[in-house]
Amino acid sequence: MALEINAVTAVAPTRASGYLAASTPTTDGSEFATALGGALDELQQLQATSNDLSLKAVTGDLADIHTATLASARASLALEMAATFRNRGVEAFNEIMRMQA
Repeated sequence: MALEINAVTAVAPTRASGYLAASTPTTDGSEFATALGGALDELQQLQATSNDLSLKAVTGDLADIHTATLASARASLALEMAATFRNRGVEAFNEIMRMQA
């Protein structure tokens, strides 16, 4: 499994004031839920790839140990980032609850 670098996409144009035209925001949270679900699916895929390559490394079926090492590091970093987001979300929620008291 080779490390893939995604291309940079084009930057959206701005108005003279520096801000994009306001779009109608959705208030049901479906965009956030979709983004969060996609991120968790990607995390799960990274962990599955890491586990598969680790198993191949243990059984001797892996030709390049660097691939397994990179996959393991990517999965570890993604999991650490997800845990950090979760912790920050819980901290923000607790702070909001303290404000209401």
